[in-house]
Amino acid sequence: MSTQGYEDELQSERDYVGGLYTRLDAERARVKAGYTAAVRGTGETAMERDVAVRARAREAKRLDVADNGLCFGRLDSVSGEPSYIGRIGLFDEDNGYEPVLLDWRAPAARAFYVATGARPENMRRRRQFHTRGRQLTGFTDEVFGRPGGDEGGDAALLAAVNAPRGEGMRDIVATIQGEQDEIIRHEHPGVLVIEGGPGTGKTVVALHRVAYLLYTQRERMERHGVLVVGPSPAFLHHIGRVLPSLGESDVVFMTPGDYVPGRHVTAEDTPEAARLKGSLKVLDVLAAAVADRQRLPEEPVSIQLRDVQVRIDAETAQWAREEARASGLPHNQARAVFTEIITYVLTERAIARIGRGWLTRDDRQEWESLRSGLLLELADDAKFTATLAELWPVLTPDFLLASLYESPERLRAAGADQAIWRVQGDAWTVSDVPLLDELVDLLGEDKPVDKTAERERRAEAEYAAKVLDTMTLDREEMDEDVLLAAKDLLYAEDLAERFVERDTRDLAERAAADRDWTYRHVVVDEAQELSEMDWRVLMRRCPNRSFTVVGDLAQRRSPAGATSWGAMLERYVPGRWVYRALTVNYRTPAEIMGIAAAVLAEFAPEVQPPDSVRACGVQPWSRRVTEHELPAAIEEFVRDEAGREGTSVVIGPPGVPGAVPPSETKGLEYDAVLVVDPERILADGPRGAAELYVALTRATQRLGVLHQGPLPPVLAGLKEAGSQAA
Repeated sequence: MSTQGYEDELQSERDYVGGLYTRLDAERARVKAGYTAAVRGTGETAMERDVAVRARAREAKRLDVADNGLCFGRLDSVSGEPSYIGRIGLFDEDNGYEPVLLDWRAPAARAFYVATGARPENMRRRRQFHTRGRQLTGFTDEVFGRPGGDEGGDAALLAAVNAPRGEGMRDIVATIQGEQDEIIRHEHPGVLVIEGGPGTGKTVVALHRVAYLLYTQRERMERHGVLVVGPSPAFLHHIGRVLPSLGESDVVFMTPGDYVPGRHVTAEDTPEAARLKGSLKVLDVLAAAVADRQRLPEEPVSIQLRDVQVRIDAETAQWAREEARASGLPHNQARAVFTEIITYVLTERAIARIGRGWLTRDDRQEWESLRSGLLLELADDAKFTATLAELWPVLTPDFLLASLYESPERLRAAGADQAIWRVQGDAWTVSDVPLLDELVDLLGEDKPVDKTAERERRAEAEYAAKVLDTMTLDREEMDEDVLLAAKDLLYAEDLAERFVERDTRDLAERAAADRDWTYRHVVVDEAQELSEMDWRVLMRRCPNRSFTVVGDLAQRRSPAGATSWGAMLERYVPGRWVYRALTVNYRTPAEIMGIAAAVLAEFAPEVQPPDSVRACGVQPWSRRVTEHELPAAIEEFVRDEAGREGTSVVIGPPGVPGAVPPSETKGLEYDAVLVVDPERILADGPRGAAELYVALTRATQRLGVLHQGPLPPVLAGLKEAGSQAA
């Protein structure tokens, strides 16, 4: 194409994209008007208004995210028909709702991502737009079916991966690659495992798969939402903008320390304690710890009732305990069964003594009258109440688990390893959270649930709603009672809303606050770190077992984590999980990946490192410093990087000033990385080698290493430098 031809074509495309933005603005104005009307809605119930308001708000969010990069390309079929591909779909209402912009998730848009010179998918040309905000600045064409037709096809991809990193992960909606697209559109209804080495884009692919599923299965998924589980708050912050940028907001983000609402735990256990708590064997410990609280009296307990004395003996308590356990109810609910048996025995014994010589069972009325009085006495008897609390106490997960950890005797009684003992029982760690969640089900409610008030509230709300409906009728059709009610309800709508507790939180807020909420789909990132107990929690959260699992077994650092996907998943979804691998590294340049691959070969020689899609032309370097020189060398790196565009980080073991540990950088990426004291990181054995592998593969452009001792042989490929500038 000549220069003039390119400029003419560019102007034509600018006009078309400008027209798309005009449609977007008009659509946004229409939705805004609909939102305002829904808020002011009259003649509708409060619930109907809430539904309308929320629907308009979701639609407005979907349109708002489309402002930047609304249209990012065009497909021309062999028949000459062009299709424009974008972040959302737009239609021509005046022309039979013909699509003027295809949503990237639509089936017709798939060729934009998968067409190649060898397999053009019936397409003649792919055009990728370069934009800045709403401005179309240029385009790159890839023409299929001619020699060299694939040349330049990676231009948009290389521009994206070479661009400086900003705050947070970016979506890849404009540059999805073929192997990524196949996974994103995978329709498997069970568990899809996506494994890939560093930089293969497995996280962003999983998030785009969520957006795709929400697009194709909106009705099934939107009322329950999606849960995304990541390894750390920093990681969740890093990925948190991807789904909103794709127009999806009904998503809850949490770490394994957030499983229980209202609790945010980040502290970690020792490796041995984490291994023990993460194993399913701990279920026997928890069950035994609960059973240990269901006690029998060592000596009979005497209770004074009227003129007689009765005793709670071991035999009675044994019968009550067996019946309560056999009920299958959680501990706190089974307490009612235990109490019922105890009170039955005590009242029977008391009645038999009180009525000796004059009362028989044939006199049921007198017998039950005596029983009622005795039950009232027992309810007010402090000794009886205290005895029940000792034999079958009401328990909370926090109290039971904390008191278990603090007591070597209780640990022995529960068959637990003493390695989980600690002085402060409630100094919670991430490994404790699945146990606390498990105990919610084992123990049940810690107090009776009185639903009387709820029933009364609903009845009042229904009555108020009926009056509201009646107020819309012609007054001549109202009977006298209704007219009187209407006079009393001058502000009937206000009364109805007073009775109806309207939950104005959005879906994500409601789901995050509800431990019993179930999701339609769950994404688990860095899944190799999750323990058997973690998986047990997540399977409860998603009964239909629809998961996207993302991980890399070679990067596992947790002793309780997965050693194979089958060993972890077959228990829950036998035959219902599939495996897909990503093999291309889009993040780490070849120069850096060569260094990291040597570390990988040292601790996981059977694992093939991903192939880097690019080189950056900058060799990673190492520099030996003394303990005295180390702080200044770190400051030099930070100062140099502050003058560059992009992001940087210092990674090192505990004690290095200004450094973060490798574990906190999992899933993150930076333009420049400085790794400090690799010899100390490696000293942690196989786990340390995996940590160093993670640290080295965070960089997208530049990598430096500072070492105080001899450089570990596994890093021999680094260029020795006298300073960072070298």
